[in-house]
Amino acid sequence: MSGDSCRVDDPRDAGTDRNIDWILGKARNVAVVGLSPKTSRPSYQVSEVLKREGYRVIPVRPGVKEVLGEKAYGDLEEIGETIDLVLIFRRSEFVLPIVEKAVKKRAAAVWMQEGIVNEEAARLAVNNDMKVVMDRCISKEIFRRKQR
Repeated sequence: MSGDSCRVDDPRDAGTDRNIDWILGKARNVAVVGLSPKTSRPSYQVSEVLKREGYRVIPVRPGVKEVLGEKAYGDLEEIGETIDLVLIFRRSEFVLPIVEKAVKKRAAAVWMQEGIVNEEAARLAVNNDMKVVMDRCISKEIFRRKQR
């Protein structure tokens, strides 16, 4: 997922349309941290949308073997393939260690789902040339782009 940069100096600017378009257009392998096996949970519903849209969903949730027909991993570090995007469904205070692992895995981008904001984690990602989105719902952004 290398290519044109969309680096931002201020992590609060990370949700720009240009940055979101880049991520949605380039990402294929999406590690979903906090993906619940419960169909009523937003993480499950959003991941269903991603799968329907052609993204490869890689569930990351300790103690779970499979979600949405995909092998689940207990941690990002266990995934043995390229991760384009780390989509985070964890409370804001738990985000920094996840982004640290995303940096080690050389993911191209991190996306903190709607309601999740961690500027320190965003700054770490930006400083490592990663794309960042905070406090936005990826499935809403996919649908919004289809309406354009």
